[in-house]
Amino acid sequence: MQPWEAYCEGCGAQLTPRSEPPTPEPESADGPRDSRSVHLPRAAQPEPVAAPRPCRECGGTVDADGYCEQCGAKAPSEREHWSETPAGWLGGVCDRGIRHSRNEDAMALGLDGGRAVLVVCDGVSSSEDSDVASLAAARTARDVLGAQRPSGLGVAESRHQAVLAVLADAVVAANDAVVEATAPSSRNAASCTFAAAVVEDGEIAYASLGDSRIYWLADTGESRQLSVDDSVAQLQMAAGASREQAENGPQAHAITKWLGRDAPDLTPTGGVIEVPGDGWLMVCSDGLWNYASTPDELETQVARLLVADPAYAEPTGLAEGLVAWANEQGGKDNITVALARFGDSALPPEHTGRVRG
Repeated sequence: MQPWEAYCEGCGAQLTPRSEPPTPEPESADGPRDSRSVHLPRAAQPEPVAAPRPCRECGGTVDADGYCEQCGAKAPSEREHWSETPAGWLGGVCDRGIRHSRNEDAMALGLDGGRAVLVVCDGVSSSEDSDVASLAAARTARDVLGAQRPSGLGVAESRHQAVLAVLADAVVAANDAVVEATAPSSRNAASCTFAAAVVEDGEIAYASLGDSRIYWLADTGESRQLSVDDSVAQLQMAAGASREQAENGPQAHAITKWLGRDAPDLTPTGGVIEVPGDGWLMVCSDGLWNYASTPDELETQVARLLVADPAYAEPTGLAEGLVAWANEQGGKDNITVALARFGDSALPPEHTGRVRG
């Protein structure tokens, strides 16, 4: 790490003294980031849903004024808490959490034929309009990933290279969207993390920048973290520190890559795997994994929720349960959980027979 390469993702403070800065590249500049609060113009509000929103207190209907018609509770704004359910096997929830005044996380889910797309972006709170930027980035990436259908030359290696190239294109497009959401006069350019997964033909392709994560949580067999963080904590773990030490140290939320006008490097880390069997694909922000970082910890929490209530068997229901659990642990950050379910009852028809048990 260079002195200019570490900023706290929690408060935005520079973690090392700034020495002689590097000469900026024509299209980028070195320096990591943070992810949390700002304001959101009406134009950037989440896309309206056709059905009335349910009340989070009693399950009733929220009226046009934002109050429950049954219990009278005031509902949070849609930017503070919303869900998306493109299909019964695909869904997610984005929530403000407890301690932050605004929700700077964003997600965008899509389903087109046999292709599902999950995108999560976590706005850097020390930057201006990061809530606007994260939402613009997530939706732009979703649209790019849903529209482009690379096939390569037909063999697996070529096909994998083609879909990873589209993920890289989505990163560039999302970065452009973040830049467009930033006023030219801004002294602290909007920025956010990026994590995305594409499900198609029995395979999962994924890519990330920053510390939003992608996990495979298996019903049986090995659960694993697919993504690799771009963070000081990850560098410390690579150098031999334990996960517990690195993720609870003073630089735990210092990220080394992000989207934004001053992004130092837009090269994502990613890969392609076959769907290993029955289980859950999860894309989430650090607002969740702060409380359950390892795949085994997340798997345990998912299992507890599934035993507690059958409603958690659906992706959106499980995402709501995980968000509520993270808030019970303190809700110190915005929380986003996007899930795709693979199993006999939820696996899309086009994937049946392609998944190995």
